[in-house]
Amino acid sequence: MKVVIVGAGGVGRSIAAELIDKGHEIVLVDRSASSERVASVPDAHWVQGDACEISVLADCGLEDAEVTVAATGDDKVNLVVSLLAKTEFGVPRTVARVSHPSNEWMFDSTWGVDVAVSTPRTMTALVEEAVSVGRVVKLFEFAGSATQMVSITVPEGSPKVGRTVGSLRWPAGSVLVGIIRDGRPLAPTPHDGIEAADELLFLAETGHLQQIQSILVPTDDR
Repeated sequence: MKVVIVGAGGVGRSIAAELIDKGHEIVLVDRSASSERVASVPDAHWVQGDACEISVLADCGLEDAEVTVAATGDDKVNLVVSLLAKTEFGVPRTVARVSHPSNEWMFDSTWGVDVAVSTPRTMTALVEEAVSVGRVVKLFEFAGSATQMVSITVPEGSPKVGRTVGSLRWPAGSVLVGIIRDGRPLAPTPHDGIEAADELLFLAETGHLQQIQSILVPTDDR
């Protein structure tokens, strides 16, 4: 798979190195393709220039790319790159980094963004996940959709401890997709019992998050 990554800072180069290890063809685009940066990811094809210019993107062979990753630290650049990738080159999938959470609302299909990744929000979610019990934590939001990946850790006093997954009626707009128990992932089946300290992972519509919490957490604990 050919992936064009715009922005060769620490984030862009890390993504490039991991994808190369998995056997993908990587093009890295940066205004400053210094010898030091190039040496850090020698197996990538490097293009130096302003990725907001169509000619530079054309030099990358963007029309042949299956994915474009806009990974610069400038939200304006990431939006422009995503829009050009979609509208001018027909790239099937675009992933854009969001540096400032206040700009998240712009990172949608209007600007050609399929998936928006907010580093500050992701870090916040990881912190909340580590310390929150009995409260829904938003882990990931799918661009252009009302669906999110969320988790909730079952508290000791939950009335649903001991009940099987299949005996519970989850909200219609939610799907239980995984259980993390003692640090190990489990694929839930209707016969699996829920245990205290289980971390339940859901794909859920935004409007159903409170219902999920209400099912698992006693009223007195909220």
